[in-house]
Amino acid sequence: MSTSIIDSSARIGSGTRLGEFCRIAENVEIGEGCIIGNNVIIHDETKIGNNVRIDDGAVIGKRPMKAANSAVTKDQELPPCTIESNCIIGTNVVIYRGSEIGNKVLIADLSTVRENVTVGNFTIVGRGVAIENFCKIGNYVKLETNVYITAYSEIEDRAFVAPCVATSNDNFAGRSEERFKHFKGVTIKKGGRVGVNATILPGKIIGEDSLVAAGAIVTKDTPPKKIVIGTPATESGDVPRDQLLENQGWDDV
Repeated sequence: MSTSIIDSSARIGSGTRLGEFCRIAENVEIGEGCIIGNNVIIHDETKIGNNVRIDDGAVIGKRPMKAANSAVTKDQELPPCTIESNCIIGTNVVIYRGSEIGNKVLIADLSTVRENVTVGNFTIVGRGVAIENFCKIGNYVKLETNVYITAYSEIEDRAFVAPCVATSNDNFAGRSEERFKHFKGVTIKKGGRVGVNATILPGKIIGEDSLVAAGAIVTKDTPPKKIVIGTPATESGDVPRDQLLENQGWDDV
């Protein structure tokens, strides 16, 4: 006897296996050959492709919460959460309604993907990463353990963000009505790399193939193909030629 609760309107493809104590809500679509762990909750209208693995305790398609004084969470009707084929979703991951996860994405244990977020194909979202709302993450991106991507940010293809990198979108630190005119996340251009424990301030652009050193504080845009170091970050030289995207032999570059 199954311990899972599956709504009669849900459609589950052949070969898909569900663990114990799952809840599959109204009009959910799950493709073929998926493996759904124990205690997984999949909210209404969520669409999941083929050969997707979702580990224990994950929550997919959750609706956002809005605090009375929230500055960036909006009341809105969100489209269903979609997860394309061949993804791996880790234990206790939370993916909100209104998010789109591409093909062959890995989202590791304890990570959160908010509403109005897109994650491109072949991207790795590391353990404990938080991607806030209204973000766009490209293809082949690597967000390492405990990265924080602030709302209204864009991370382009082949970017690399090392563990514990923090980003910000509010230069007024939550005070003054003026701040509502200036909310802006960060942009990491194609192939940009950010070292461990670096901080990127609101609205700043990490240039294409630029490298931010570990522990740096980025207070202004960084030039393409340059290394920046220190607090505040200043230019210190060129990215070595053998590290440039154009010399990696990747077909998509």
